[in-house]
Amino acid sequence: MGRVVAQVELTNPMDAEISITFSAFVDTGAGALVLPSSWKSRLGKFANEEEVEFLLANNDVMLGVACGPVGIRIEGFRKIFNEAMFMDMELGDNGEYQPLLGYVILEQAQVAVDMLGHRLVPVKYIDCK
Repeated sequence: MGRVVAQVELTNPMDAEISITFSAFVDTGAGALVLPSSWKSRLGKFANEEEVEFLLANNDVMLGVACGPVGIRIEGFRKIFNEAMFMDMELGDNGEYQPLLGYVILEQAQVAVDMLGHRLVPVKYIDCK
């Protein structure tokens, strides 16, 4: 199974000057956009911040913060507004964090994962069934 990584631009609608761009691991097992806690201060103040609990793949529970709204643009797809989740993360082997881009954000942005081509592809319609 291959890895799919996407470029994401995150903006704070409360301050149009603030944005960060990063690579995120596309994880269809995760729901949200999950970022390292150390990046939270780079985005300024949020209209809403709430403590949340994360259930990790190893079944550990970890505390984090849901912040929003934020503007999210995945590569060349349409910009959406949702929350960003911040949690403590360890640096990877390459010395960088590995943010997660989950399925809720992908669906909202009309993006699907092409597992054969290891890339993101557009979805024509928003599913309202």
